[in-house]
Amino acid sequence: MNPSELKQQLDQAGLMPPKMLTLAITGACNLKCCHCWVEAGEATSHVHVPLRTVCRLVEEFAAIGGEGIRITGGEPLSHPHWLDILRFSRSLGLKTITLQTNAMLLREEHLEPLRELDFPGFTIQISLDGVTSRTHDLVRGEGAYNDAMQGIEKLVHEGLGQRISIFFTEMRHNLGEIPELLDFADRMGIGSVSTGSLVLCGRASETSLVAPPRLEQYLSLLERYDHDDNFRELYRKLSTVAALEWREGGANRQECCTFIENPYLTPSGRLYPCLLCHNDEYSVTDVFEKGLVAALAEGAPLWSSLLRISLCRADEIPECQDCSGKPFCGGGCMGRAWGSCGSLMSADDRCETRRAIYQQKADSSH
Repeated sequence: MNPSELKQQLDQAGLMPPKMLTLAITGACNLKCCHCWVEAGEATSHVHVPLRTVCRLVEEFAAIGGEGIRITGGEPLSHPHWLDILRFSRSLGLKTITLQTNAMLLREEHLEPLRELDFPGFTIQISLDGVTSRTHDLVRGEGAYNDAMQGIEKLVHEGLGQRISIFFTEMRHNLGEIPELLDFADRMGIGSVSTGSLVLCGRASETSLVAPPRLEQYLSLLERYDHDDNFRELYRKLSTVAALEWREGGANRQECCTFIENPYLTPSGRLYPCLLCHNDEYSVTDVFEKGLVAALAEGAPLWSSLLRISLCRADEIPECQDCSGKPFCGGGCMGRAWGSCGSLMSADDRCETRRAIYQQKADSSH
């Protein structure tokens, strides 16, 4: 099947063409984070995807009009050819390339090649779950904070600070540190900070060490945003936090899930239609053998039916029926609902918080 035939098949299925491919090049990891969705770093984790296989997949993706690639793991820096993969992706003219890393394995000899790769669409996304070792290491293990900070400092000193995007997982023990995290990022000259709330799946479902933030913590963060000029200024400059966007955003939801703009390929060769929707029933296996185009064609009927489920969620989920945020939320994230509840027709795990924020917004407008 050629690219134009694939595009026609996706159009007929009501699906968007893939724009950003998240490619896990290894299941190996130097950490065993207690909130890891994919449970990387286990003895049973799939190890490195061969370089030739990765390059063939990225080349296929570029040939069908893919615009960007997100290299992840596991920890991608544990792959012996991670720099070669970045170089090859850059040679294809992709608009964006993102490297997701914990920054702990960055070495001095990596810095010059990274600087040579630098272009406006290049992002080094670094996981940082707190501004202290106490909060970060609770999740990632002793010493992780110091090693991550060393990696960040190396990149900043190399002139790559603006290419860094900090990713912070919102949890009960660390949510209050977001303002201080923005202060840190601004002082270091870091390009951006984004956050996402913990999903109780993978290892997070098996531990009592971490938990999602409580509603009152989010309401406290909103209050601080309203009254702390410095926090508000830095947020507008650097950051995206969903709870703040729910209150500030005004546009009605135009669609539900954007299948298959952001597909996710695991190191075992399983393709999901979305980075967050890890439902095996709606996945394609053996992609390394089949090839990406063939896998996308095979998955199209599955993902078309999944899209139909997504589109009816807001009208069928009980919690949505009397919610003032229904036009904005559209039932929430189906992938998060599946990950946290095991049901495609559950409200997503942030429902209570979203409802409260939407109601607060509605009340303030009267």
